[in-house]
Amino acid sequence: MTSLLLGGFFDMKKTARSLYIKSIGLSLNLLSIAFPKKATSFAYGLFSEPRSGKLNPTQLPKILQKAQSEQITHGDSFFQTYTWKGNDTVILLVHGWESNAARWENLLPFLKKSGSTIVAMDAPAHGLSSGKEFSIPQYAEFIHIAVQKFKPNYLIGHSIGGQTCLYYQSLYQNDAIEKIVILGSPSDFNIILSNFVTLLQLNTTIAQNIENHYLNHFQLDIHEFSSRLFAETINTKGFIAHDTEDIVVKIDEAKKIASTWKNAVLLETKGLGHSMHDAHLYQKVSQFLFD
Repeated sequence: MTSLLLGGFFDMKKTARSLYIKSIGLSLNLLSIAFPKKATSFAYGLFSEPRSGKLNPTQLPKILQKAQSEQITHGDSFFQTYTWKGNDTVILLVHGWESNAARWENLLPFLKKSGSTIVAMDAPAHGLSSGKEFSIPQYAEFIHIAVQKFKPNYLIGHSIGGQTCLYYQSLYQNDAIEKIVILGSPSDFNIILSNFVTLLQLNTTIAQNIENHYLNHFQLDIHEFSSRLFAETINTKGFIAHDTEDIVVKIDEAKKIASTWKNAVLLETKGLGHSMHDAHLYQKVSQFLFD
């Protein structure tokens, strides 16, 4: 699952990548001896700052050019939304790490057949949204504002976007959300962080300081930040789809979520990888939402 956070950053030949990663980890560990706060800040930046997924407002993908765009301000931040107008049924689309609202292009035709209004949003530090740092709590705040404005009946999330949907619904318990679809979503956030620490071979000082950062800044204990636990509190009907050959987020993560989400069904696919782009799957999603 480490590639969920570092795939774009370490896109190079295997041997060179391994040496590069080790050199980064070694540098951070040495820095932490004299300057632990600075080393932690650098490490957290690597962990939380996406290196792809941003959009150029003058060169938007055609699918987003066809939508009604709106920038919504929240405190010192703002996030971008895209709306394809339809009837009073509203679907909110929530993308994952190092992506943006354009990732839904293949799903949109299936959803449009229902005549629904479709709203997609860019996550913090992604697409046309502001910031350099991504966090699930802030993403959930953006979802909450979008939900209040657009009043969606359904949520669809991919990868960390799916995890954020579950966190949002667990936190706000919104009865107006009738159904939630999550595709290729992780369960345990501490696994993501642990894989990052292992990959860079970071020392315990840096690892613990990153955990403390989440606790101090987000009031978030990463060992309790789990989609499996979120789902346990959710009564909303759910559809979980996950590929057995997903090497970014293992199928076991989906099984954890399904084990506690009492009103959800799990569909295991094969050969779709982490992207989950597939006409047959999207037909299944549409059937779940509209049948």
